[in-house]
Amino acid sequence: MSGHFLAKVPKAWILLACIGLLALNLRGPFVAVAPVVDLMQADLGFSPVMLGLLTSIPVLCFAVAAPLASLATRKFGAEFAVSLTILGVLAGVIVRSAGGPGPVVVGTVMIGVAITVGNIAVPLIIRRDFSPWRQGTAMGVYTAALNIGSFVTSMATAPLAEVAGWRMALASVGILAVVAIVFWTFAVGPRTAFVPSGAVVNGGQEHSAVKGSGWITAGLTLGFAGQAFSYYAVTAWLPSYLHDELDMSASAAGAGSSLFQIFAIVGGLGVPLAAKYFSTTTTAVTLGVLWMAVPAGLLLAPELWWLWSVSGGISQGGGITIIFIAIIKLAKDQVSAGRMSATVQGIGYCFAAVSPPLIGFVHDAAGSWTPALLVILVSTLVFFVSTTLSVRKVPKGR
Repeated sequence: MSGHFLAKVPKAWILLACIGLLALNLRGPFVAVAPVVDLMQADLGFSPVMLGLLTSIPVLCFAVAAPLASLATRKFGAEFAVSLTILGVLAGVIVRSAGGPGPVVVGTVMIGVAITVGNIAVPLIIRRDFSPWRQGTAMGVYTAALNIGSFVTSMATAPLAEVAGWRMALASVGILAVVAIVFWTFAVGPRTAFVPSGAVVNGGQEHSAVKGSGWITAGLTLGFAGQAFSYYAVTAWLPSYLHDELDMSASAAGAGSSLFQIFAIVGGLGVPLAAKYFSTTTTAVTLGVLWMAVPAGLLLAPELWWLWSVSGGISQGGGITIIFIAIIKLAKDQVSAGRMSATVQGIGYCFAAVSPPLIGFVHDAAGSWTPALLVILVSTLVFFVSTTLSVRKVPKGR
């Protein structure tokens, strides 16, 4: 950070708190739509397809805008990129809540692009400003906060909409962005936060990543693709599965599937802790087995759905954590880390974007959940194999 962040402030927890506050804004704004889709449809006359796009657009932005986000972070500096993220989310939330169908779509795109910048910038800040033995913990806090933001927003939006309407409910998400930008400005200073640094990373020298980085990047990309495909598939369709197969009410199915989100916090925070005692390979294998247990368990023992939801939550929260830890540990410098992250996320989120409609199509075509769950099982297997092979060089306890 124009002089490292930790040299400017006396305690590392300030940076960690900033990362946590930022992460609260990186998933909540787009998951907030799901609880109020019926109200939005009645007010705006959106078709079911358009309503589906409102949750798919941000994920598509994660894929399409990742290279531009990586470039912006390199050119303008990570601190300015974080400010762009928070202000972009806030502006998008306001636009989405203020107008008719057009502003709703425009605001959603703004949110998606802004979050993409944050997806790239935060791991780079963690890599640069935390000591090697604290990077895993910082990444765990980051991914845990992503899921906390999603869970809290999902739970709070519907009750707020009942009291104040869907527009105010969606606009309320902006409160977290206001808190984040105030805290971020205090932490790094107004000039650092709002003036592009223009600094050349690594003194103008761009190095390659570790030897064999092409294979490592390909493996992490496949692993992240399997992770993201599985996550968005289960998130989108687990409530419907519980309703169809176990005759649960819509509200009960939604509440039951929330276990999948809650226990991601355990996975995010648990991976750095496990890395102190076990090899990264052992951790990856464990996460892979837990992930595969979700579709396999729903196929073989659906009555234990709560166990598979817990297993899936831990594995999805831990899965994204271990992949990002591998990126920041195995890249030789900031430039290669940024490019690796953009590649992994850009391609991985392409698979995430097609996941919900593809699973829905497979289910409808077969008239059964079995083929759909088998597709998810394949994607978790891809995560298992690719991630395990790719993280072998990440040192234990670092």
